[in-house]
Amino acid sequence: MRFPVKDTLTAEETEFGLRAVIRDGLASQTMVTLTGGIFLVAFALKLGASNTVIGFLAAIPPLAQLVQIPSIYLVEKIRNRRAISVYILAVARLFWILIGLIPFLFSVKAGLVFLIIALLSHSILAAIASTGWGSWMRDLVPQYRLGSFFSRRMALATALGIPFSLGAGFYIDYWKRLFPAYELYGYSILFFLGCLAGIVGVYYISTIPEPRMSVAKEKLKFLKLILQPFRDANFKNLIAFLGSWSFAINLAAPFFTVYMLKRLELNMSFIIALAVISQLMSLIFFRIWGQFSDRFSNKSVLRVSGPLFIGCILTWTFTTMPERYLLTIPLLLAIHILTGISAAGVNLASGNIGLKLAPRGQATAFLTVINLISSLAAAIGSIVGGKFADFFAERELSWTLRWVSPGKEIAFQTLNLQQWDFFFLLAFVIGLYSVHRLAMVKEVGEVEERVVFHELVSEIATTTRNLSTAGGLRRMAQFPFLVARAPFKGRR
Repeated sequence: MRFPVKDTLTAEETEFGLRAVIRDGLASQTMVTLTGGIFLVAFALKLGASNTVIGFLAAIPPLAQLVQIPSIYLVEKIRNRRAISVYILAVARLFWILIGLIPFLFSVKAGLVFLIIALLSHSILAAIASTGWGSWMRDLVPQYRLGSFFSRRMALATALGIPFSLGAGFYIDYWKRLFPAYELYGYSILFFLGCLAGIVGVYYISTIPEPRMSVAKEKLKFLKLILQPFRDANFKNLIAFLGSWSFAINLAAPFFTVYMLKRLELNMSFIIALAVISQLMSLIFFRIWGQFSDRFSNKSVLRVSGPLFIGCILTWTFTTMPERYLLTIPLLLAIHILTGISAAGVNLASGNIGLKLAPRGQATAFLTVINLISSLAAAIGSIVGGKFADFFAERELSWTLRWVSPGKEIAFQTLNLQQWDFFFLLAFVIGLYSVHRLAMVKEVGEVEERVVFHELVSEIATTTRNLSTAGGLRRMAQFPFLVARAPFKGRR
C-alpha cells in the first residue's frame, strides 16, 4: 500500500481526515476497553501477579515510549507518518491474539512471564507507531478547533466505551459462574475481540490524509533536535509539570482496581459500574472543558481540573476506617463522579497544551520529548507504587481519639493508613507540587482559575436544571447520538 503525502489539503480532504480520526478513536477505544485497565489487571491477578508485578505491568507502556528517541530519526528520515503508523501499529495490535492464547498454551506461572513479554513487545511497537501522530494531528486539525475537536473525539470514544465496559463486566461475572475452572478463557475472548477492533482502527488510520511535514528553518543534528525543547524556557516548565504530574498519578492509579478487588472485595460488575459512572461524567464534561480550553486556555482548565483530580486520590484513603464501613460505597460513588469530571479536563488540556506550545516544524521532537518525560515518570511511579504496596502490606499508621469517663470509654478512629493508603497520600502531595509547576507555564489566553471555576459552576447549574425535566433526561439519553451527528465545521 502506498500512502502519499500532499503539500496542501483541500477543505473536503481535511474534513474527511477528521472524520477518519474520529472513527479510529472509536475503534481504538473499543480495543482499549476490552484489553486494558480493569480486565488486564484482573487477568494478571488470576495468573498470580503480585503488587510489584502489577506495578511493572502498568509501567510497561510508558517505559516503551523510550523507543521514541530513535523513532524521531525514523520519522524525520521517512517523512511519511501515515505509513509508519499503519504498518507498525498493525503488527503491534496482533500481539493481543498471542496474549489471548496464554490460557491455552501456558501454565499459570509461565503465562505471567509471557504476558509481560507480549505486552512489552506490543507497547514498544505502538510507541514507534505513535511517534509522528502528534505532529500529524497538529498539521491536520485547525488550531482554533483543537479543543472542540479532541473533546468531541474523546466524548464519542467514551460514549462507545461505556456499553462495552458494562457488557464485558457482566460477561466476565457470568462466565465465571458458568465455568469457574476456566475463568481465564473468558478474558481470552475479550482480548480476541479487542484485537479485531484494533485492526479496524488501523484501517481508518490508513485513510487519514497527511499534509507534508514542515521543514525546520535550520537543519539540526539528531542530538540537538532532542535537546531543543529544553532550551525553550516555557516548554521546559511544561515538561516539568507533565513529568511530576505523571509520576503522582501513576503512583496510585494502577492500583485502584487491585484495591477494590482485594481490600474492598467488590465484584467485577460493581467495579465496572463505578468505572462507567466516571466515564459518563467525563462524557458530559468533555464538551464543557473543550469550550473552556478554546475560550480561555488549556492551562486555565488544568488549574481547575488538576487539583480536583488529585483531591479525589486523597479521598481513597477514607474509603476504609480501617475496613469497609457505612460510607465506603457512597464515597466510592462520589470519588468516581468527581474523577470523571476532572479527568475529562486533565486528559483534554494536558494533551492539547503540548500541541499548542510546540513550534511548527519542530513539533515531532517537542511532542516526543513530552511523551518521553511523562512516560518515564509514569513508569517510575507505577514501579514505586508496586514496591510501596508490598512494603506497606504489613504496616499501619493509626490515630485514635479516646474519651474516658467514670464507667464509660469511647474511642474514635480518626485516621488509619494501611498499604495502599500510604501512597494515595503521597500521590496527593506530589500532585500538589505538580500544580505549582503548572503556574510557571505561559499560554496565550490564560485566565485565573476562579474565572474558569465560576464558569464551571454555572455550566453545572445549567446542566442540572436541564436534566431536572423530562425533556432534559430525554436529551441526556440522546447525547451521544447528538454529538455523533454534529457537523465538523468549526467556528473562529
